[in-house]
Amino acid sequence: MKVEQISIFLENKPGGLEEVTRILKDAQINIRTLSLADTTDFGILRLIVNNVDTASRVLKERGFRFSRTTVVAVEVPDRPGGLHSILEVLSKNGINVEYLYAFVERSGENAVIIFRFDTPDAAIDVLQKNGLTVLPGAKLYGL
Repeated sequence: MKVEQISIFLENKPGGLEEVTRILKDAQINIRTLSLADTTDFGILRLIVNNVDTASRVLKERGFRFSRTTVVAVEVPDRPGGLHSILEVLSKNGINVEYLYAFVERSGENAVIIFRFDTPDAAIDVLQKNGLTVLPGAKLYGL
């Protein structure tokens, strides 16, 4: 039920993001979802891709600094309060959210929220016990 994410450290300069997307495109890697956070000097590009091993290999070959981390994907109805319903369950059970980002596959249907937890196994257990849908990595990778 965990999803593998790649976090790439990028200099905050023109063309950095384009270079990463070109490398992945050339390797036939499909970006399923992403998040970009920046500071003055650098950014962190978080990606979920269809082939983590190949993406890691080509990024390493091109000298990029990156890490592979575990995140959890939770499906939620695309409606007001959807995110709150998940956060309420997590909060009541003492689960800390380090960061999150989301995407919607089709408007008006379900959203997918990507969570990074300090205790992912405990979070998955709490989410499932409360009737929330935790998605397997294969669903996100597009397999």
